[in-house]
Amino acid sequence: MTARVGYVFSTGAVVVALSAGAIWLLARPGSRAARRFLVVAAVFYTLASTYVVTHNAARLLAIGLRPFEESDVPAGPTAIVVLGSGSFTARDWSGNRFSIVDPSAATRVLEAVRVFRLIDQAWVISSGGLPDPDDPDEPTGLTMRNALVQLGIPEPRVLVETKSRNTHDEAAIIAPLLASMGIRHTVLVTSHLHMRRSLGAFKAQGVDAVPAVARPPDNQLSWFDWVLPSGFGLYEGSQVAHEALGLAYYTARGWSRF
Repeated sequence: MTARVGYVFSTGAVVVALSAGAIWLLARPGSRAARRFLVVAAVFYTLASTYVVTHNAARLLAIGLRPFEESDVPAGPTAIVVLGSGSFTARDWSGNRFSIVDPSAATRVLEAVRVFRLIDQAWVISSGGLPDPDDPDEPTGLTMRNALVQLGIPEPRVLVETKSRNTHDEAAIIAPLLASMGIRHTVLVTSHLHMRRSLGAFKAQGVDAVPAVARPPDNQLSWFDWVLPSGFGLYEGSQVAHEALGLAYYTARGWSRF
């Protein structure tokens, strides 16, 4: 589903939709259906790629979320679960590899470090495998672990999970691990768009987690970046669509509780 939604909200899909409509109209100049198709496609992609529209849609998915505070978690054994996003792996001509977290994972790592400094003796679980087993990139659970340690979290306090392929897998794998560790409180770190579905997925596995939403990147946009269609707005639209469809899918499958 992720790949299909990603393509619908891509410049390639815009070109395909408008080209198909134009060819249809050329082949049948009198077709009202062809004209309607072109109008619908133009309006849809204009709205889906305008940042002021997609940004406010994203805010709806994050209603009620706020920055984590120390008082949000009572005393007791606590685990900070950082959910993966993705990695980028560079290679040289000799086959050597160097992997780093992607921008979304970087914001989650930074938030996990902040939360760790607020909670005494917490464990950190760096979670994230490969959605596609043939993906040549390094699992995000590993790249995030490296970043967490680099930013000052003691390596013995970090556990790594790399078998999951999606958020449901992460919750199903981590929930029994938390129980075996005697964890009483769980802090869930992920992006603002991803948080609602993540909390529901963990609750479905019996884990009532406390949200610690990562701070979104500071996008210094001018007024025309906000109101004119752009690739940045289209990307934000794809993320909103992915999470909205994901929430519906997880609820239908019984993978999420609220």
